[in-house]
Amino acid sequence: MAHVSIVGGGIIGLLAARELRAAGLDVTVLDRGEIGREASWAGSGILSPLHPWRQPQAIHPLSLWSQRAYPDLVEALADESGIDPQLTVSGLLLPDCPDADAAGEWAAQWRVPTERLDAAALRTAEPALVAHAGGLLLPDVAQIRNPRLLRAARVALERAGVRFEEHCEVLGFATRGTRVVGLDTRHGRRPVDLLLVAGGAWSGQLLRACGIDLPIAPVRGQILALQTPPGHVRHVLLAEDHYLVPRRDGLVLAGSTVEHVGFDKAVPPSGAASLRAAAARLVPDLADAPQVAHWAGLRPGSADGVPYIGRHPRFENLVVSAGHYRSGLTLAPASAAVIRALLAGGRTPVDATPYRLERPPAG
Repeated sequence: MAHVSIVGGGIIGLLAARELRAAGLDVTVLDRGEIGREASWAGSGILSPLHPWRQPQAIHPLSLWSQRAYPDLVEALADESGIDPQLTVSGLLLPDCPDADAAGEWAAQWRVPTERLDAAALRTAEPALVAHAGGLLLPDVAQIRNPRLLRAARVALERAGVRFEEHCEVLGFATRGTRVVGLDTRHGRRPVDLLLVAGGAWSGQLLRACGIDLPIAPVRGQILALQTPPGHVRHVLLAEDHYLVPRRDGLVLAGSTVEHVGFDKAVPPSGAASLRAAAARLVPDLADAPQVAHWAGLRPGSADGVPYIGRHPRFENLVVSAGHYRSGLTLAPASAAVIRALLAGGRTPVDATPYRLERPPAG
């Protein structure tokens, strides 16, 4: 049985591990920290790119394939783990959407349902909102309780025979000819048969150790969690770069910042104040809602906003799935299916050409 070492235990690595184990491969997941505790845990769980019509064209095949795959995936993980990831079709609602025409063109091209709401319909749909002239609704957009999804995936994978090694940072690679033959870790060298690098924001610096310079850099995002009565906010609300995500228990996530501060996950009080103010501009009574938590994660930003999913141009047994920026959860099922095709054979679910590592630089 071929063995795959996966560097990175976020949702990209975990769902790839699931696909590869299902294909009959032996799988070990290594992480520099705890499994599922970086960007995948810290995100909001929105299963759609924000303002999808503003995103690169290459994002959409991965996103739409993944959105179709999520209901069956979540059902299977819940059955296998006993943990419900709480997939919820909340819809994505944009009050006073300034580029609704562009959104409509995108929706027609990709056959995504949308609804334009006048002021009265918007008020009916989301009574807690401040008054707006109208809005745009994407009714099929779902969200997920991402920490629960990560726990469910880990438990299901452990039961399927996948091994996990935490606090096992990879420092470099041992190579021979056209193959990676070992991983140099803080706990010594590990032999390699097949290798997937899915290390999130750390992928760029890690891959430089094996001769490829991918422009993947950390982008800090802070999120504030506020407590409200269940159902107080009904939809995922999006206004420019700020959003509100209502959980089933009334928790509302207010996000998020976009900060280029390196690998710093600090949460300054100014971030919480800024996020609360943005939340209150949408839903005024959130100005006084109790604060439950405030945290930050490091998104793996790529230069052109498109992930890298493909083979290393030199090492035949090394593949990469990284640089998903703000859409790791959104794109993870399709990304995992592409990785399965690359390492275990078969057809990719989408044309993987736009994600190849050796594509021309952005701009």
